[in-house]
Amino acid sequence: MSKDFAVIGLGRFGGSICRELSQEGMQVLAIDSDEDRVNEYKNIAYHAVIADSTDEDTLREIGIKNFDHVIVAIGENIQASILTTVILTDIGIKKITVKAQNDYHEKILNKIGVDQVVHPERDMGRRLAHNIISNNILDYLELSDEHSIVEVKAGKKMVGKSLIDLDIRANFGCNIVAIKRGRDINVSPSAEDALREDDILIVIGADKDISRFERRLVIDDD
Repeated sequence: MSKDFAVIGLGRFGGSICRELSQEGMQVLAIDSDEDRVNEYKNIAYHAVIADSTDEDTLREIGIKNFDHVIVAIGENIQASILTTVILTDIGIKKITVKAQNDYHEKILNKIGVDQVVHPERDMGRRLAHNIISNNILDYLELSDEHSIVEVKAGKKMVGKSLIDLDIRANFGCNIVAIKRGRDINVSPSAEDALREDDILIVIGADKDISRFERRLVIDDD
């Protein structure tokens, strides 16, 4: 089902979301107080307007209540971000996603009742750190404050051994939820099959358990 999105704040983060949603065929309302930024997205978004998102009357006039999902991607102005979010909540927006600048900002947003809070810089920093640690760690996605999912290339210590041999769940508390082998993805991998050199394991678990798994079976291979 088609959804209508509004993106408030057209900096690097908000602008990127606006572009991607538009390329996927979504109708996007792009909003920013900066005229140059709005002009940049006039031919990208379904509609782009210059507006002060901290003014409730203005948001109502542009029909913000008609949008299924509003993303608040305001940059450094935390006060504007919070005030905008409060107004959107009062208006009754179905789903609100907000970019947080820091942990204190996130705490306030959670108290307001935001559906989703994102930390793009922090999350990208964590992903990059894991990639830097080892070439075998291909991707890292935070699921919560304490749990994540990672893509790991089978290292030398894993190749030729089965999941039974490695017993990753018992030894590290992690779960192998899928194995990529070329273009094939096996979401119910056999515990008896030997892992191959180019296999990619999708691992889910607590951060502390994943870190132990990486140190023991992944990082030491490089």
